[in-house]
Amino acid sequence: MSRIQLALNVSDLDEAIEFYAKFFKSEPAKVRPGYANFAIDEPPLKLVLIEGVGQPGSINHLGVEVFSAGEVNEATNYFAEIGLAARVESETTCCYAVQDKVWVGGPDHAQWEVYTVLADAAIANGMEGDSTCCSSEPAPTSEASVSTSSCC
Repeated sequence: MSRIQLALNVSDLDEAIEFYAKFFKSEPAKVRPGYANFAIDEPPLKLVLIEGVGQPGSINHLGVEVFSAGEVNEATNYFAEIGLAARVESETTCCYAVQDKVWVGGPDHAQWEVYTVLADAAIANGMEGDSTCCSSEPAPTSEASVSTSSCC
């Protein structure tokens, strides 16, 4: 099982939490300074809110949350097989969690990650500035290569 992740830039975290809690009839799974996420069952969605980064109301990045490191490895192998360049991050701290992930760049510079959460983290890492969370460089958009880098 997996769920789509939608990470949004917001100007007022408290206001955004209040709205999305009502809209999705769900309380946040995690709230930290400048950050909140919802693990919504119906529809299956991981909604991430990031305050003070990028244009408010814009997409920060997109993703698919999976529930094991093996599934991240499967996605990495699949991307290589079909010729999508990817950037792998292992045991990286991002968005208050330790994660394994693989990034690919989609059309129009849309950044997509397939990731799993390995553990909770006390620090945010990667949410400063105008970059996508833990993506200081865009994911590759061409050439069938897989590179490894660490987050932030």
